[in-house]
Amino acid sequence: MKIILADTFFKRFKGLMGKKDFEDTLLFTNLTDSSIHTMFMRFEIDIYFLDKNKIIYDKVSLKPWKFYKPKKRAAYILETKKNKLKLEIGDSLDLI
Repeated sequence: MKIILADTFFKRFKGLMGKKDFEDTLLFTNLTDSSIHTMFMRFEIDIYFLDKNKIIYDKVSLKPWKFYKPKKRAAYILETKKNKLKLEIGDSLDLI
C-alpha cells in the first residue's frame, strides 16, 4: 500500500477532491484543524483520526458531500477508500 503525504496547505486542501478512484492512503500532517469534508468527491471514504502518539481515537465513514469534525484536534489524519484498512479505535500505528 502506498501512503501519500499531505503535509502542505495545498495538498491538504486538495485531498481526494475530483478523483474518480483512489487505491492508496492519504496521510495528513501539520494540521491546524481536524475538520474533514468530502465535497467534490465521488466515492465513500474511511477517515481515521490519530493523536500525537499515533493512536486512533476516532473513525468515521463519509459519503460524498458530507462534513465531520472530531471532538478533539488530531495530530494525524488518514483517509482511505471505504473498507480498505481494517483499523479500529485504539489501534496504534507505526509511521516511518
